[in-house]
Amino acid sequence: MSDTVHTHDAHASRRTYVIGFLASVVLTAIPFWLVMTGALDAQTTAILIVAAAVMQILVHTICFLHVNTSSEGGWTLLAYIFTAVLVLIVIAGSLWIMYHLNSNMMVMDAGGGSQP
Repeated sequence: MSDTVHTHDAHASRRTYVIGFLASVVLTAIPFWLVMTGALDAQTTAILIVAAAVMQILVHTICFLHVNTSSEGGWTLLAYIFTAVLVLIVIAGSLWIMYHLNSNMMVMDAGGGSQP
């Protein structure tokens, strides 16, 4: 048997992991602070939480999952984009359905019957 050691290039350096970890901590702490202190109004806070969540998804994808255009000939990135499009379609469709169900519901009076 040979004692050949197979060396493979590491996916990322320790520096990439540390940057990813620190960015994740900051992107978690900011929304937590916004909610706990009530520093901004509810709508602005919600928008900033969603923005931090999207940025955190990108940080995790790049720093920890190593998804980029060069990995596996771009197929990993293509699969990631496809998944993101499907998730957006499901979320948008669900919101559309809930909005229309809410606006088309029958109004009930206090006696339990429907109003004419």
